[in-house]
Amino acid sequence: MSRQFSSLLERAGVEHRRLYDCRHTAASLLLAQGVAPGVVMETLGHSSYALTMETYTHVMPEVMRDAANAMDRALRPTSIGDNQTA
Repeated sequence: MSRQFSSLLERAGVEHRRLYDCRHTAASLLLAQGVAPGVVMETLGHSSYALTMETYTHVMPEVMRDAANAMDRALRPTSIGDNQTA
């Protein structure tokens, strides 16, 4: 499989990468897009939530900031007549 993957990269003019690197990138992108860590865990076939989170915590600061901002919007009082929704 690795040889086939390397051949595909070469034909596409892409710098050599390990197939495992693509798996890591996919998980990082999923988490950065707000996909639930449990879903990422299942997608990767990890045996535990902890393994996924320990491996990909570098992606989480932005996701955590987005979650905090969402909670802030949900809890912030709105003025009467304000058409914004939480």
